[in-house]
Amino acid sequence: MHKVLIVGPAWVGDMVMAQGLYKTLCRRYSGVVIDVLAPAWSGPLLQRMPEVRRHVELPLGHGQFGLGARVRLGRALRGERYDQAIIIPRSFKTALPPFFAAIPRRTGYKGEMRYGLINDMRPLDKSVLTQTVQRYVALGMDADTELPPAEIPQPRLDVDIQNQQRLMDEFKLSRDRPIVGFMPGAEYGPAKRWPPESFARLAQRIIDSGRQVWLFGSDKDEAICDDIATEVDRVEVVNLAGRTRLVDAIDLIAAVDMAVTNDSGLMHIAAATGVEVIAIYGSSSPAYTPPLTEQAQVVYLNLDCSPCFERECPLGHYRCLRDIAVERVFSHLEGRRCQQ
Repeated sequence: MHKVLIVGPAWVGDMVMAQGLYKTLCRRYSGVVIDVLAPAWSGPLLQRMPEVRRHVELPLGHGQFGLGARVRLGRALRGERYDQAIIIPRSFKTALPPFFAAIPRRTGYKGEMRYGLINDMRPLDKSVLTQTVQRYVALGMDADTELPPAEIPQPRLDVDIQNQQRLMDEFKLSRDRPIVGFMPGAEYGPAKRWPPESFARLAQRIIDSGRQVWLFGSDKDEAICDDIATEVDRVEVVNLAGRTRLVDAIDLIAAVDMAVTNDSGLMHIAAATGVEVIAIYGSSSPAYTPPLTEQAQVVYLNLDCSPCFERECPLGHYRCLRDIAVERVFSHLEGRRCQQ
């Protein structure tokens, strides 16, 4: 039995993409045991990944160093006798718990000064490992494996049908018309968000074509979703932003027929539930973090200034998003419907 502790990433989308690593380990090692050390919010998400035995909670907030807490956590994990640790983040602090847990093989990329903490150090050649998911999967392979990985397992989250029905009843949702899910937020910043007014015009086109729209997002996305719902002001628009837990969003997103989404954590969740995805990219690149599904289309202008990977447009015009026409996105939706 191979027993692995994985130090997971800190963002929703990255945690979904990391399932490719978990799947790779399951294929390599019969009966592998995978535990994931990650922030508290990720526990319910990890429960939807059948490859993961348990979530080990990191009792620290985002950006906190917490030397003492990391040392104590590592020492508390010694009794688990892990064979290997895989540290996905490249920071110094994330390598501390596996070191103090006395895990004999500690795999990770060269990053902050981690010599000694990482004893299976891998170089990160970004020209070869061009996608985030490739970098995760490569950590689950031997150091001498030819890169990039020949196969990237696609994420697939378990869906709780009973919880889905409970939520449908609670929010009085219906499947009497096809459903298009909108994910108009992106926690990273406005340079990854298609304008709310564009989402609103798209919603009107969708409703006029006989379908309904459900809006998804966290409490941080409530204002954006409220703007869209207010501008359209139709009963066919259901605003769920801030009203659901992350696992509830997983189950309800799995109920939609198609999703229109920015490059965000919910985009990766939609892809991992098997939903048809129309993904809109601005400051980021679909070559770097694509939706990991065969059922996806990408809308990306690929301007000379793209991708800049900035939170806000350094030139102030946001053309990479504002110049994406509503008709263009709508045509993608119609094309997917015609193929069904």
